[in-house]
Amino acid sequence: MDAIDLKALYADLKKRMEQVIDHLRRDLAGVRTGRATINILDPVHVDAYGSRMPLNQVATLSVPDPMTILAQPFDPSLLGTIEKAIRASDLGLNPTNDGRVVRIPIPSLTEERRRELSRHVHKLAEEARNAIRLVRRDANEKLKKLQKDKLVSEDDERKGLDEVQRLTDAHIRAVDELQKKKDVELLGGK
Repeated sequence: MDAIDLKALYADLKKRMEQVIDHLRRDLAGVRTGRATINILDPVHVDAYGSRMPLNQVATLSVPDPMTILAQPFDPSLLGTIEKAIRASDLGLNPTNDGRVVRIPIPSLTEERRRELSRHVHKLAEEARNAIRLVRRDANEKLKKLQKDKLVSEDDERKGLDEVQRLTDAHIRAVDELQKKKDVELLGGK
């Protein structure tokens, strides 16, 4: 019985930590690096058809060249709304529309802006590390409760705590890797 409880605990722990990593990946994809990529528009939502919808659900997004993104709405009446939503996002982009598509030029980043974005990446990574540590704390408390309720032995609790720490360390390393990779993209390996 106790082995099943521990397996379920580890599975839940791993799933929750993976969710933190996935969330960080999505957040980092939204941090622009000076090259056009449709991922930077992920946080943009458009008011369409009575609700807020992600931009990629109301328009086809493409990258015709390294410094431009094109948004071609499925419904041409949304051109102005899409342009407004992109402008209102905190991405610092200045879209234009030619009556058929919205052109989004990606300005090159200044050194100061790169450092600012790098600080933002570090903040996102630290938030992810903290979330992973909270998941670890929850798992450790569950293990201690299982031992206190005599559902697992002290040895199993100790092994469990070691396993929780091992999983935590692996996921923190993954966060560090993602942060380092984004920093290299932003600062060019500095």
